[in-house]
Parts: sequence; structure tokens; C-alpha cells
Amino acid sequence: MESKRFGRRDALKAAAGTALAGLAAPAVHAQGPMVLRYVGTAVNQHQGIKEKVREDLGITLEYMPVTSDDVVRRAVTQPNSFDILDAEYWMLKKIVPSGNLVGMDARRITLVEQITTVFTKGEVAGKTIGGQGTAPWKVMYLPGREARTFAPSQTDHLTLIPTTYNADTLGIRPDKIGRPISSWAELLNPEFKGRASILNIPSIGIMDAAMVVEATGQHKYADKGNMTRAEIDLTMKVLTEAKRAGQFRAFWKDFNESVNLMASGETVIQSMWSPAVTKVRSMGVPCVYQPLKEGYRAWAAGFGLPKTLNGRKLDAAYDFINWFLSGWAGAFLNRQGYYAAVLSTAKANMQPYEWDFWMEGKPAAQDIKAPDGTVMEKAGSVRDGGSFEARMGAVACWNAVMDENDYMVRKWNEFIAA
Repeated sequence: MESKRFGRRDALKAAAGTALAGLAAPAVHAQGPMVLRYVGTAVNQHQGIKEKVREDLGITLEYMPVTSDDVVRRAVTQPNSFDILDAEYWMLKKIVPSGNLVGMDARRITLVEQITTVFTKGEVAGKTIGGQGTAPWKVMYLPGREARTFAPSQTDHLTLIPTTYNADTLGIRPDKIGRPISSWAELLNPEFKGRASILNIPSIGIMDAAMVVEATGQHKYADKGNMTRAEIDLTMKVLTEAKRAGQFRAFWKDFNESVNLMASGETVIQSMWSPAVTKVRSMGVPCVYQPLKEGYRAWAAGFGLPKTLNGRKLDAAYDFINWFLSGWAGAFLNRQGYYAAVLSTAKANMQPYEWDFWMEGKPAAQDIKAPDGTVMEKAGSVRDGGSFEARMGAVACWNAVMDENDYMVRKWNEFIAA
């Protein structure tokens, strides 16, 4: 959890913003109403965040929720249609070459030195983590403000300012399975024929599939996130054979679909996201986000700015990003099972028992509640996968865009249609 040192303390002291971005609010309020059009998937688009931003900064967020593919499409073809882009790091290989995403000035990000080393160095607690796929630190920096290629090392221009990230694995129904599950290989175990599911988002589903292929000993990838055509063919052959044998009950595309499949018992093992597992449990249905010996598939998101942004709106966008890192939003998202980019400020905005449960892997000293007050976990519960260090330290690969992306998507669609 150590912070990244940029070696420019004097510049940072002179930069706009304060450690708590909310202190900049009077200046924003004084200049009248401000609306920022916010394009992204719904992960960070919460009403609670919207209300708190308006209260603290006088900024109204106009949420524009779209699919992952549409985030990329908007950024590449309509940079004038938004002021804040909430994108995942794997998308940057598609977006940055368009020239529509400006390299953000690190000197204007107050807490830039405190961004977790997961992003800046690919480390957790000083230990290197898996970097296969589009790991954030590979696409974190640009050589200049208007660059269309990534910098090989740290610079003062950032592609995205990280917001949330997590380590994904399989969700299981322990009451239906009745035995320990410890490997990705179990997704294709004939024992679960007709009761397994994999997500139907090609760039993510292929990574889950690769984890399974490696776990079953059928192939060892040089980089699961950048397969050759032959590796794509092999991976899709394994999946297609399993599909034709009746292994899969469904191929889900969204959060609610995955929740319904698991809660109903239609599936007992599937690709799943942490908050979806929590949602199933909140319905009184046993569900576990299962740590697996081969590790996790990780993802990460962050805020980017279009090159068309300028003047007061640009200033407001930096104010909002600084506010987001200052702690309230980080704590809000941590309480849903995600992780904040700046851990220290999130911790300062959480109760000690909450931090202990979500981040330290300790038993809950009292009931754990969601931001809306709903009880998510009962006192005594332990977070699946344990602590931040244990979970993020076991990352094997990241969501990715491959060099052979078009070929991969075509082969994936053939698999779905098979």
C-alpha cells in the first residue's frame, strides 16, 4: 500500500487543489452552476456520489451510463459529447491512438503521490503482482499532453486517474456444490454440466477462459491478455467443446443477469463480480466469491478528460477528480467491495470496523452495511478472499485488448453462436 513518489514536491505545493478537494468548493460555487457530463458504465455512477459532489463542490454530474463498448465508441468518435470519461484501462489501447484523450497534468492532481502502487508500479506491499493483459502501469503514462502512444516509464502526463479496481474470480453456491472449490478448472468440470456460466463480454470472457485452460493443463500462455491466433483458436475450441457437451446454462452480459442465475440456483458456478455475489447473499442465498489457487483476473477504471475540454469546465473536472480521491467517494465504493485508488483517504472516511472487514480481512466486529444502510454481511463474517494484500497480491492477469482483438471477437461470437 506504499505510495508512489513523483519527486516534485515544490510543484505539487503550487498546484491547484488541496488535500481535501472539498476545500476548493467555495470558488466553484462562487462562479455559479456547473454541469459535468459524465460518460461511463454504471459502476461509479451512484446517486449518493452525485449528491455529495453537488453539496461539496456545487458541481452537478450528468450521468450518461453506457456499455463498455460504447465508452470506447464515444471516446473515439464523439469527444465533444462528454466532459468526464470513466473508462477501464484495457480500453486505452483503443482510445489513446485516436488522440481524443488528453494527457492529464499530474501537477494538478493533489494526491498523485499517494495513488496506490498497484497502478504506478504493479506492486502490493512491495511485492510484484501478475501483469499479463493490459495492466494499468503499462498504459498509465503518456510522453506528452497530446501523445497518441504510451510512455514506457513514468511521466507527468497520465492517461487516467484511477478510481476503482478489483480482483475477480468465480462465484459459487456452496450449498449446492457441497465440497471445496479451489481451481478455475472446476468451471468445466462435467460434475456441473448445465449449471455453469461464463460471461459474454469477449475481452473479459476470454481471460476467464484462459484461466480455465491453464488450470486444466491444456496450455501455458506467454500472455493470456495478448494471445496469438493459434492460442485464440485453442481457447475457443476448449470452450466450444464444453458448450456442445451441455456444460453452460447461460452466457450472461450484465450484473443483474448474473445475480438472477445464481440466486435462482440455475447456475452453481460461474464468472461473477464481487458486488453481484454480495447482492445474492443479501437475498438470503448462500454464495461465495471463491479464491482460487491460480489467482485472480483483475480490472481497473479511471477518469480521463477529452482534448476538447478547456476553461472553467476543465478546472471543474480537475476539482471533481481531486474530490474523488480525497476520501468520501473511496470509502463509499470500498463499502461495496471495490478498492479506492488512494487508500489513506478512504480509510480516514471509514469506521475502523469497516476498514478491518473490507481491507484487512478481519471478522466483522458488527454488521457491515452498504452505503444505503442495507446489511450486507452479519457480524463475524470474513470477506471472501481476505485482505486487500491477499486479494490484489494474488492477481494473475488483467482485462485486456489483444493485438489480435478483431480476430478474437469474431471467434468468440462463433463460440456463442455454436
